[in-house]
Amino acid sequence: MIVLVSFKERENTNMFNKNTIKKETSVKLGVAGLLIGAAVSLVSVANADSYTVQSGDTLSTIASSHNTTVDQLVSRNNIANANQISVGQVLELDATTSTTTTSASTDQTTTASSATASTSSTLSAADAAAKEEIAQRESSGSYTAQNGQYYGRYQLSLSYLNGDLSAENQERVADAYVTSRYGSWSAALSFWNANGWY
Repeated sequence: MIVLVSFKERENTNMFNKNTIKKETSVKLGVAGLLIGAAVSLVSVANADSYTVQSGDTLSTIASSHNTTVDQLVSRNNIANANQISVGQVLELDATTSTTTTSASTDQTTTASSATASTSSTLSAADAAAKEEIAQRESSGSYTAQNGQYYGRYQLSLSYLNGDLSAENQERVADAYVTSRYGSWSAALSFWNANGWY
């Protein structure tokens, strides 16, 4: 792939020879920066075995766009903190697509993991990724997050949970809510992207 980019330089230098580019060169992030970012993203996406972290990436967005889960990325890349990745970091992607979704939270219990896996195992890869993305956006994947009347991994109204705050019930109620309101987790994520909530 050839990307033509023009840089504002004080001298006429070869843009591919980094030794001749002056440190004082002023490069403004604009169309040229976007073209470079797009080219790097395309190269990263084209390589199915690995992905180079870009500015603004999170593990959940990377997992969603590559049909995998946050937990699988964490495990495969030996990531100590799922909330901390670095621009330029190369992540190894799973060779196989999985539909099991679990929380990236380190304080998650085995029961919570089982609940997520069992309810998500019937979802398509796209729906499982959408479900994980919504959970990360709503509560950073925490089953105990609370915001006023909203509680848990999917920030459901306490009245929906009927006093049962267990991970199993949160998964069950979230699946029922999304199915009745949107039809699928993918549709719920599309609505969230448009409105900032689901």
